[in-house]
Amino acid sequence: MEFRGPHGGSRLRAALYRLIRDFFFARDVLEVETPLLSRAGNTDPNIESFTTSFTGHRDAGPRERWLRTSPEFPLKRLLAAGIGDCYELGRVFRNGEAGRRHNPEFTMLEWYRVGMDHRALMDETCALVDAALALRGRRAQVRRSTYRDLFFDELGLDPFAASEAELAAPLAEFGIDPAGLVRDDWLDLLITHRIQPRFRADTITLIHDYPASQCALARIRHDGGHPVAERFELYLGAYELANGYHELNDPIEQRARFERDNARRRERGLREVPLDENLLAVLGEMPACAGVALGIERLLMCLAPTDDIREVLAYAFAEA
Repeated sequence: MEFRGPHGGSRLRAALYRLIRDFFFARDVLEVETPLLSRAGNTDPNIESFTTSFTGHRDAGPRERWLRTSPEFPLKRLLAAGIGDCYELGRVFRNGEAGRRHNPEFTMLEWYRVGMDHRALMDETCALVDAALALRGRRAQVRRSTYRDLFFDELGLDPFAASEAELAAPLAEFGIDPAGLVRDDWLDLLITHRIQPRFRADTITLIHDYPASQCALARIRHDGGHPVAERFELYLGAYELANGYHELNDPIEQRARFERDNARRRERGLREVPLDENLLAVLGEMPACAGVALGIERLLMCLAPTDDIREVLAYAFAEA
C-alpha cells in the first residue's frame, strides 16, 4: 500500500497511533489529555509561539492565551500531583516555517517515566522507534555515543574545550555570517551541517550527555571534568526524532533558566514570555523522572518514506 498523500498518510498515521497506545498500555503508562491554551508560554528563544485572545468574562484570567509548543508543563504538574507514568499524543503549535520539512501545527508524543534517568528512557525510546519500523518490515542498527565522543569521532574536535574559532573552521565552506553567534550556536551548526547529514538511513543514533550550556530542562551532572546535561537526542537516519531529559525538579533553578531565556529574548529583540507560575509552584513536588518528546510527523516521514512533511499530513498549512 502507498503511504503517501492524504489517504495513505492517514492510514499509516492510524497504524502508528495504535502501536503507540499498545506500547504504553503494555507498560502501564497512562494516556492523558492537557490544555492546548495556557496563560504562560515557552521562553525558549529559539521557539516562537502563537497567541490568541479570550473574549469572555475577566474572571477567567488573562485574556491573552498561548497555544502550547509542547504539553510538557501541564504533564509535569500532573506528575507533581502524583499521577505516575503518563503520556500525551496531541497537537502542538510553533510559529514560523512552513514547507517541506516543517508545519506550524504538528503532533507530538511526550511521555514521562518515574524513577528512570535519561539513559533508561533512551533505551525505551529506541524500542518504540524500532517497533514503529517493524510496521514497515524494517529494522535499524543502533549507534550510541556521548556528545563529546561524537564530535571526536566525526570532526576530531573536543566540543567542551575547542575555541569558537576552532568550532567555526569546519563550517567555512557554508559562508555563515558569524554576527551574534555564540558557542552553542556553532556547536548546533556543526551538528546540523557536518555531523547529522552523515548519519546512515538504516541507523538509530542516540547522542547523550550534552554540554551543560544546553541543559534546557535537564539535570546537570558534575562527575569530574566538564559538567554535562543529562539529556539525549534520537536520530533515525538524518532526522532528529526525539529529545529527552533526566528532568530538573528544582523550582529555583528552573525559574533562573526561564529568566535567562527571557534575557536572551530581549537581547535578540524578541518579546518576553510570561513564566508558567503554575508549574513553578509545584515543580519541587515532582518525583525524580525522565521525559521525552517525539515528533510524530518526523517519524511518519521516515516510515513512508518521504522527505516532504506535506505527504504525511491530511492537509498542509497552505491548504488548511
